[in-house]
Amino acid sequence: MAVVIGAVLPVIVKLLLLLLCLNFNSSLTQARKWESWKDKYPFIKPASSFSSSNAWSSGSGSSKGHNYDYIIVGGGTAGCPLAATLSQKFNVLLLERGGVPFANANVSLMQNFHISLADTSPASASQFFASTDGVFNARARVLGGGTCINAGFYSRASESYIEKAGWDSKLVNESFPWIEKQIVHRPILAPWQKAVSDGLLEVGISPYNGFTYDHIYGTKFGGTLFDRFGHRKTAADLLTSANPEKLDVLVHAIVQKIEFDTSGKKPRAVGVIFKDEKGNQHTAFLSKRKGSEIIVSSGAIGSPQILLLSGIGPKAELEKLNISVVLDNKFVGKGMSDNPMNTIFVPTNRPVQQSLIQTVGITKMGVYIEASSGYGQTEDSIHCHHGIVSAEIGQLSAIPPKQRTLEAIEVYKRNKKHVPQEAFRGGFILEKIVTPLSTGHISLKSTEIDDSPSVTFNYFSHPRDLKRCVDGIRIMEKIVKSKHFTTYAQCDKDTLDKLLNMSVQANINLIPKHTNDTESLEQFCKDTVITIWHYHGGCQVGKVVTPDYRVMNVNRLRVIDGSTFNESPGTNPQATVLMIGRYMGVKILRERLGRAAGL
Repeated sequence: MAVVIGAVLPVIVKLLLLLLCLNFNSSLTQARKWESWKDKYPFIKPASSFSSSNAWSSGSGSSKGHNYDYIIVGGGTAGCPLAATLSQKFNVLLLERGGVPFANANVSLMQNFHISLADTSPASASQFFASTDGVFNARARVLGGGTCINAGFYSRASESYIEKAGWDSKLVNESFPWIEKQIVHRPILAPWQKAVSDGLLEVGISPYNGFTYDHIYGTKFGGTLFDRFGHRKTAADLLTSANPEKLDVLVHAIVQKIEFDTSGKKPRAVGVIFKDEKGNQHTAFLSKRKGSEIIVSSGAIGSPQILLLSGIGPKAELEKLNISVVLDNKFVGKGMSDNPMNTIFVPTNRPVQQSLIQTVGITKMGVYIEASSGYGQTEDSIHCHHGIVSAEIGQLSAIPPKQRTLEAIEVYKRNKKHVPQEAFRGGFILEKIVTPLSTGHISLKSTEIDDSPSVTFNYFSHPRDLKRCVDGIRIMEKIVKSKHFTTYAQCDKDTLDKLLNMSVQANINLIPKHTNDTESLEQFCKDTVITIWHYHGGCQVGKVVTPDYRVMNVNRLRVIDGSTFNESPGTNPQATVLMIGRYMGVKILRERLGRAAGL
């Protein structure tokens, strides 16, 4: 056991951050990728297909030209179900900055989950960024959004959350099943997940609720986007429910900004400017029909960024970058939150089956406990170079810049080559803080949409968040020492202390480290915080948008995605973000057409 623990330090970060080397099938050309799915999705085309010289349209025998009833900016978790629904009655243009997920094995296969996050190339489905707090993070950059790069766990928002949001519970309960019937599965519970579930019950996180999508106190396992063969479904698959005659989807369409008519009492959205994969610029216009709208669904980072670049935001911040102010709103980009996550890695005496999130303990202490396990990669993959945020580079984060030499990097690379395979045998127990009171903001670094904005979350700046983290660590300690883990590893107090202290020294983030953090769990929480990718806010209801998600004091513009949330819904938000896309699509159609919408 001591040998395994001693080998864990150089690799904890790769497991925690899931940063593995790239393993693309280079023989699969882009042309073949298009060929494999274009018959099923004839309305999906490259952005360069949009030309002002012709009335491009996917619908045979019809011509929408460039006047759309709805232009949706962002083909992600909310944008895809929203587009599919609105296209039932109206002409819709969906603009996605990334490519398609269908022929990408790093998206489609659970065993490649880690690889997708590790890929920092321009064509990757995920875009790496680090918050100013020093925490590594990722944004989706692919049709289907976060559903293409996440751990696949599906669990609904609580009834109290739905009530607090002011949503129509009947329509909510119609919208969730619409999603579930198409892309959600019941998982086959992995042994590690069963052990964590038993441990949760043993330490008092009860009752056992079995398999359910519902948010209920106690221990349960939820749904997953992966089928029993480990193949992922995504929000992009929901586009099969669209009306192909009324939907155009452009991929590699990078929206630069929204265009406004400012001649009236309120700014009125009229179109969007976007760049195609060849670098050429286009403008897509809204129809002049009453009710036509631009809907921004670019996520908690992308949506406030686009509003700011379009001139909606704090006046002083916009003027610093010479952005023409369309509307002064001090709340755009503010109220950003990320649910902090801390983990314990438990090395085992033998390989464990790979599993992503399946089990969850929903406590009344303000924390959720989850688990993952296994490692699907080869020894060559483990020992290869992992890029700029890898162990070779990241472990130097605590070293003064002048000492981060090429020689030092080579030392880390050589050391990693001697890491035994056994060091990768194990699993994680994770804790997520519920409804953090610590908040931050985003701000533009430049006027280029390709530049990720500066993002600050201010993890644990509120003492209540820190207390809840400590409570969660104590729960995890009890689980690790419970009788259900004797099958996997013997973890007494000394062993657990070693694991905690080694977690502090690993390069899981860029935060300065302290020693002997087990003497202060508060310090451990601060030093080892990472993200669970559940960030939200920036375009919140009551501050930037109205309860029906219209941008305040602007006509024909809405924001529909997680940027509008004041709290992250449920244990994992993707189910609710998927639902809100369908929910608002139906709601908009019913408001515009009445119940005759037939949805």
